[in-house]
This record gives sequence, C-alpha cells and structure tokens, in this order.
Amino acid sequence: MSDVLEKNSALDLSSMTVREVNRMLKDADNGDFDIYNPNGLHALACGLMKPISATIHGHVGYYCAGMNQHAVVTVTGNAGTGCAENMMSGLVRVKGDASQSAGATAHGGLLVIEGDASARCGISLKGADIVVGGSVGHMSAFMAQAGSLVVAGDAGEALGDSIYEAKLYVRGSVASLGTDCIEKTMTDKHKTALSGLLERAGMDIDVSEFKRYGSARELYNFKIDNAGSY
Repeated sequence: MSDVLEKNSALDLSSMTVREVNRMLKDADNGDFDIYNPNGLHALACGLMKPISATIHGHVGYYCAGMNQHAVVTVTGNAGTGCAENMMSGLVRVKGDASQSAGATAHGGLLVIEGDASARCGISLKGADIVVGGSVGHMSAFMAQAGSLVVAGDAGEALGDSIYEAKLYVRGSVASLGTDCIEKTMTDKHKTALSGLLERAGMDIDVSEFKRYGSARELYNFKIDNAGSY
C-alpha cells in the first residue's frame, strides 16, 4: 500500500471512512494527497508521522491534524474544535476560520489560521508557533508555557491569563489582559523573530504595527498577597 501511495493520490470520504483515509496517510512514507468530501468529519489526518502533504478540500470537524509530526496538512475550509491539538512538528494551515482551542498543548511546528480563531486559541501552548490572520476569542494563550501566538487582528478578553514564557504579538486591540499578563517592550530581537514567523506563515504585515505581551512573572511562586489571583 505504501508503494502505491508514494505518488499523488486522491482520497474520497464519500466512499471511504475516516479510519481508512487516516490509515492510508499514516502508512505512506511520502507523497501528496488530496482529500475530498470531508463534510465536517472529525479527527481527519491525525497522528501523521511522516513528511507527507495532505490537502483537505472543504470543512473539517474536531481535532483535525491532531498530534501531527512532520506532515504538512492544509484545510481549504473551516476547522472545528482542537485543530492541530498536541502538534509536535510540521505545518498545519487552515485557510478559513478555526473553532475553539486551536493548537491546544502544541509542542512544536507551525499552525497558520488565515481567518479568525475562536476562544482559547493556543491554550496551554508548549512550544509551537501559531499565526492567526484574523482575530482570536477570549482566554487565548491561557496558561501558555512556550512558543508564540501571533494575532494580526484583535484579541478577546483575558488574553494570556496565567501565562508562563510564551510570546504574544497582537496587531489590533486587546479586550483585556488576563492575570499576570502585561504589555512588554518590542525590541529589535522580537521584531526579527516576529518577521520570521509572518514570513513562514505567508503574511506580509509590518511588524511595527504589533504590540508584544507576556508574563509579569508574579505568579511563578506562591505569595500570600497574590492568593486571590491563583
């Protein structure tokens, strides 16, 4: 099966199950695949561990491209809850909007959402980079530990609540900052890093239009005066 799938292949979910499609993708060592008629199905292209490319033509449901390693997964429509959850490496691109918890707990790789992302984008982020072309909802980057969240639009309430060392860049307005999240100075080093992320995401935006946010580091160790904030 792997030998056959090393060439360009079209997989049609109108005649195949999600399990069958995922198994064929995981068995392939390389190749480019087009997946048709996803119709909001859940858990598509999950757990891929090889440097393949998969383009899903249409909208997907929950947890698309979860646990991704090495693969390039593109969704031409919108994505449901938990897109690229726990991603380790590779690239996941959503050309439409993403529902809540996009990139949750992601350790590595790059998640690009060309439209808007809903609540809790990048929750518990652990090292991946997320670039959102539109806006993000409330509680985005909640407890984000490492990595970066770039928002070319606006951010909802409680951005970066209980954040650790993740870096947040927002071009538009921020409804409110979460506990222990503050605005920080944008140095040349940060501008260079942000420019690199935008270039990788294929977005041509002036980095001078962004502000940087991060941890005030007041909650790293328990202090009785901060008891109400924990």
